[in-house]
Amino acid sequence: MQNNIFSEECSVRFGDIDRSDTLTAASAFDFFQEAAINHAEILGVGRDAMKTTGQVWVLSRMTVFMERRPRFGETVTVRTWPRGTHKLFAVRDYDIRGADGVPAIRGRSGWLILDLEKRRPLRPQALVAPLPLNEGLDSLPGMSADNEAPPGLRPEFESAVPAKTVSRAACYSDIDYNGHMNNTRYVQWIQDLFEPDILENARGLRLDINYLSEVKSGETLELLFGPKTPDGSDRPGGYCPDPPFAVFAVEGRRGAEAVFRAELTAGLPR
Repeated sequence: MQNNIFSEECSVRFGDIDRSDTLTAASAFDFFQEAAINHAEILGVGRDAMKTTGQVWVLSRMTVFMERRPRFGETVTVRTWPRGTHKLFAVRDYDIRGADGVPAIRGRSGWLILDLEKRRPLRPQALVAPLPLNEGLDSLPGMSADNEAPPGLRPEFESAVPAKTVSRAACYSDIDYNGHMNNTRYVQWIQDLFEPDILENARGLRLDINYLSEVKSGETLELLFGPKTPDGSDRPGGYCPDPPFAVFAVEGRRGAEAVFRAELTAGLPR
């Protein structure tokens, strides 16, 4: 760890790519998740330390912008670092860099500290206070007004009416150590909604996701999704694949309750 940044080298594995021979969005989320877990252990706020106090980290929202998708066999450096707090969220930034040292993928996440017994979020300030703030180390400059707020979905998404519905049940492979659906599995579900050509041909991708409620094994969600007008002019920080691109809204529902909401922007080949 240098300059309060956790860093590890990884190879893009065969299971990380699609038919385009490049990294998928779900694999990028997986790389970031593993780096965050490893860094939390080093900082003394990892799984075992949290368990002793009856607490657990829960990912609440995340933005990942893939400007370039690393190729199969490429050695990349995955980096992550904490960014302090915003309201109930502990903020963490990420990037993935190629051999040239230029970020190919950038990310920002907002984590909640959950009381395991009450299943309610706790204020993170006391736990996060000893951690480095990493002021000025901003993976997504201009992402929000104060550069500390976790990513959120645009207001107009809340009233979007997706066009198609698919039912899917959470199964064994979806559930993690905490007994609920793992955050990376939501991204795999989202990917599976689309025609393969849309994602395989996308030169760049951006995915915003808000996790609103946990999903337990055996629960069935209705996945609603559909296209939106492709207009990236109002995206915070302007982090979008170059036009032309397609935008899709996705919502997972348990009955009338929204369990997660997401927005996927796919950049088309130039």
